[in-house]
Amino acid sequence: PPSHLAAEARKLARRLPAFMTPVLLVVNASAQQIQAACALIPNATLQFHGDETPAQCQALAGARPYLRAARIPLGDAGRDFDLVKYAQHYSAAQAILLDAHVEGFGGGGKSFEWSHLPPSVDAHLVLSGGLTPANVADGIRQLRPRCKSLAVDVSSGVEASKGIKDAGKIHLFVAAVRAADAH
Repeated sequence: PPSHLAAEARKLARRLPAFMTPVLLVVNASAQQIQAACALIPNATLQFHGDETPAQCQALAGARPYLRAARIPLGDAGRDFDLVKYAQHYSAAQAILLDAHVEGFGGGGKSFEWSHLPPSVDAHLVLSGGLTPANVADGIRQLRPRCKSLAVDVSSGVEASKGIKDAGKIHLFVAAVRAADAH
């Protein structure tokens, strides 16, 4: 990343409270780029979101924990995505992050059809892509029984405008997650 962004990321990571782990999201990054990012934020977890193979993820992460994004096709094409096999291939990952497959990388604020996922996956999952305060509880209820553990990842669903988070939406999102957890 440009040096001013790297410096800002390092500054933000240093402000995190104890027991919070920063995540470095990488897309088809070189070993040198990953090493440089990890040197700036040494306690970060890596999140591979590109075309990295299981062997590449393990080699690039080394001893560092990592997440692997699974890009789930939108619509009926999502039925053909074999999450069980994907999770087996990336079994060294700390968790599999489920995101919508859109042009480019990242979910782009889109959600895939959660009901197309298999009834059981032997993995820790992170639900991402198109989550909002209005739908996160439904996603949790649908996916929690299907996996070892479930976390959620939100970005655009709690924004007031592109890149600007809305405190009210964040509070609603957290309340919806807590309500789903209570059941």
